[in-house]
Amino acid sequence: MTDLPKCPQCASEFTYVDGDNYVCPECAHEWPTTAVAAAAAEDGARVVRDANGNVLTDGDSVVVIKDLKVKGASSVVKVGTKVRNIRLVDGDHDIDCKIDGFGAMQLKSEFVRKA
Repeated sequence: MTDLPKCPQCASEFTYVDGDNYVCPECAHEWPTTAVAAAAAEDGARVVRDANGNVLTDGDSVVVIKDLKVKGASSVVKVGTKVRNIRLVDGDHDIDCKIDGFGAMQLKSEFVRKA
């Protein structure tokens, strides 16, 4: 059998996947499959999410959703700039990356979306 989580409401073992949700046939409770990632975060693993709530991992590509001022430079990182091969780090700025024309930078996950 598959390793599906038990229903958080009634603890039924007979859950199934329906699109992006898990469904319990006994109590009709539905919850998103991303809730499993949230449960992993409670176990000690840090989960970083983009502006839309998607879980980010090392090596993902993201797109900047807001013009970002760069300290010490007269230019900005424009909306729509694609950043490839990100690395997740701990701290206030939780993404390490290299942006063409700027070099190595740190970004906050709230200003990017998964590409």
